[in-house]
Amino acid sequence: MCSDPQEARILFLGLDNAGKTTILKLLADGDIQTVTPTQGFHIQSLIYEGFRLNVWDIGGQRAIRPYWRNYFETTDALVYVFDCADRHRLKESGDELSLLLEEEKIIGVPLLVLANKQDLRHALPADEVAAGLNLVAIRDRTWQIQGCSAKTGDGLQEGMDWILQRVKNKGENRHAR
Repeated sequence: MCSDPQEARILFLGLDNAGKTTILKLLADGDIQTVTPTQGFHIQSLIYEGFRLNVWDIGGQRAIRPYWRNYFETTDALVYVFDCADRHRLKESGDELSLLLEEEKIIGVPLLVLANKQDLRHALPADEVAAGLNLVAIRDRTWQIQGCSAKTGDGLQEGMDWILQRVKNKGENRHAR
């Protein structure tokens, strides 16, 4: 007898061109040849380790960012993607992440920062991204930074495993009450 997979809602956010949609497409079907910038949002369901992950990929253009808060309800985990090859946007990205983490509806929601584009020679390493985003100041949730490449897939499984463990723990805590 096969039971339905447990479900989790994952929100993918980050500035435009960080690689959110490419990462999601690579995780879903591996075909990253036809990725275009997300205008608005894109929803993708993935089955990962027996879980149905309903992933909301929200565009990161400046005009869209104020609408991010419309997607916070019932979010189980937050994935914030940073383009490590775009050093001059580290401060802007850090400011957006700080504002995001102040939102009441996602207080306590686990945060995975994907330090993307590590396959590029001039990419910032994950520890420098962590410092630039001031991740050590985060005290109201568990967080992890994972270097990755949406192009090669390196680091994505480790990041998704971390997210899945947090989602499983949340579900176990909910059932233990």
